Amino acid sequence: MEFPFFHGKISRKACEELLCKKGKNGSYLIRESESVAGALCLCVFFEKVIYTYRIFREYEGYYKIQTSEGVPEKVFRTLKDLIYNYEKPNQGLVTKLRYPVKKTSSSKRSQKFKLGNDDVYDEIDESDYVDVLC
Repeated sequence: MEFPFFHGKISRKACEELLCKKGKNGSYLIRESESVAGALCLCVFFEKVIYTYRIFREYEGYYKIQTSEGVPEKVFRTLKDLIYNYEKPNQGLVTKLRYPVKKTSSSKRSQKFKLGNDDVYDEIDESDYVDVLC
């Protein structure tokens, strides 16, 4: 996936740290789900809490976000269409998407995942750590 806000295979904890570091309501990123194979997670920062929405790819390649019971499902042709929709207010998320959290040193990290070395903490030095207050 070629989106700057797609972080691939990062842990939920690493995701939360990135979003809390940004610290702005409406900050978001997409990562691979740790618990559901093939699913993605849209993670959104709002009022010092991280909200996670699962994104599923349908049989024809369309995307949909898992919704609460009673909330109509929306289907999108592309991930870009999904993001565009949720950049508007009152679409069913806790807040509209405003600030994409871009992946840093993506080519280096992606290469490590392809080689099976997914220890992202090897790249982090002490200055990258923050106290998580959410």
